[in-house]
Amino acid sequence: MAVTHSEPGAATPPEPTLGADLGLTPDDLLEMYRLVALARAVDERMWVLNRAGRIPFVISGQGHEGAQVGIAWALEKGKDWIAPFYRSIATCLTFGMSPRDIMTAQYATASDPSSGGRQMPGHYGSHEHNLVSVSSPVATQLLHAVGLALAAKVRKTGQVAMTAMGEGSSNQGDVHEGLNFAAIHKLPFVFVVENNGYAISVPLARQVAGESVADRAAGYGIPGVTVDGGDVLACYAVSREAVARARRGDGPTLIEARVTRLTAHSSDDQQTKYRTEEELVAERALDPVPRFAAQLRDAGVLSDEAEDRIRTAIKADVDDATDYAESQPDPQPSTAMKWVFAEDWASEIPPPWGLGEAEARGDRSAGDGGA
Repeated sequence: MAVTHSEPGAATPPEPTLGADLGLTPDDLLEMYRLVALARAVDERMWVLNRAGRIPFVISGQGHEGAQVGIAWALEKGKDWIAPFYRSIATCLTFGMSPRDIMTAQYATASDPSSGGRQMPGHYGSHEHNLVSVSSPVATQLLHAVGLALAAKVRKTGQVAMTAMGEGSSNQGDVHEGLNFAAIHKLPFVFVVENNGYAISVPLARQVAGESVADRAAGYGIPGVTVDGGDVLACYAVSREAVARARRGDGPTLIEARVTRLTAHSSDDQQTKYRTEEELVAERALDPVPRFAAQLRDAGVLSDEAEDRIRTAIKADVDDATDYAESQPDPQPSTAMKWVFAEDWASEIPPPWGLGEAEARGDRSAGDGGA
């Protein structure tokens, strides 16, 4: 560490602002914190609604939010592409989806932008925000993201494609095929593994041989980086470097973010059958939401007033998203086969996924009797 000597009486240089070395302003940090906290609040509301019988299924991202916001922040919204996975609530919010978008997916409403009620909850996607809808078979999204990266390279668009998944999914054959292809052709691609230590109930030691998922990158001749997934700024730093490497034509990077899973695998799982109470208590100490808040408070970025303002706005947003989703119509059965194949989008903008033509125009009496 270098030591700088000052002349007697000279003013003491100000302490560097948190995140300044990464090009982040205090406003950036507050927005990142808002997204981390918003994702948590949306997630918690989903569990309440599930237990109340209002929505059928929840697959949670609690514990993953810090890594997701930090990593997605390095990409360019409206230009780059992300193929998310079922825990990617914070990723999707960071890339432009709204709490209403997330909640209508849970309710499978006609206005759900992910699929108009066709997909399972947690299968998020948005054509508007360059978020590719995920399929139920795990790891297939890597092939989609690599395809997007190939198209970006061929078309010379300067875009980067990223995908994310858990460490259990990273063992699928699709991952080897896609990552090998991306590495050979130096595609603008970033592969993120959110390693929470469990593939449903199977612990890491029985899923992954070797010290880490990131070690596998050496087999493809690309960088592999392991980062503390609870450290938002560390995640941003490694993602920024990976995105820059991809954009300048140097090829993919594998980022392994070590995160914690604070909930069961899903609302249909009971994690106390395979995790001890001592482990669960220890994992709660790794929660990225209070950790990031404490880091920002210590740096003088997050005041009590700012935190109260953010929390109040988040509650309003989550309440609004819930009320909105509750008020939305169910999909029209007549639209079930719409958009399965490409249709003529040049002639007209398609209506919301699950609404018929008349319903999209506001004529609720039209249709075939669907709710």
